[in-house]
Amino acid sequence: MIEAIITLVLATGVLLGSPGPATLSLAAVGATFGVSNGLPYLAGILLGLLFAMAGAVFGVAALFVKWPEARWIIQSLGAAYLLYIAYRIATAPILAKGTAAPHDIPGFRDGVILNLLNPKAYAAFFVLFSQFLLPHANAPISYSVTALVIAAVAALVDSLWLVVGSTIHAVFTNPKTARATRVLFALSIVVATVWALL
Repeated sequence: MIEAIITLVLATGVLLGSPGPATLSLAAVGATFGVSNGLPYLAGILLGLLFAMAGAVFGVAALFVKWPEARWIIQSLGAAYLLYIAYRIATAPILAKGTAAPHDIPGFRDGVILNLLNPKAYAAFFVLFSQFLLPHANAPISYSVTALVIAAVAALVDSLWLVVGSTIHAVFTNPKTARATRVLFALSIVVATVWALL
């Protein structure tokens, strides 16, 4: 069982922690607004991830098989929302250190919506629950423990992305480098979004 948990932790870390639209947006929020201002967005990302996990386990996969166009609709909505987040990061005003207007900071609701519409999250959960489900005679226990491990790893890796982003916060508050760096981060989110769609 320990071996299965270690394998699940590693697979979750790779699938959910690798650079993608959500993780890059967390880094950008941390870099632009700092960790404390990014915590509501992180909380929303994690709640949205739990909803996506429940959806993956309880039938979104079946919906996508029956209606393939539904996957394209979800992917398109997710991509559009990610582009909106990228736009907000790129156009946020240059702030004095430690200041941020609340309406400029992506918040809890933004995080929830982003992961509800994030095709990468659903794809990761399909893989994790189909290939790395923890063994147990009782299926509900097996799914529950697997979900707890995944949620714990997701919370850790997403928090790390926010913190890593905050380490370059000074670049985002420097008038000489702030705008170009924000645009670069926003473009990386756009590239990751297009990559996820392809």
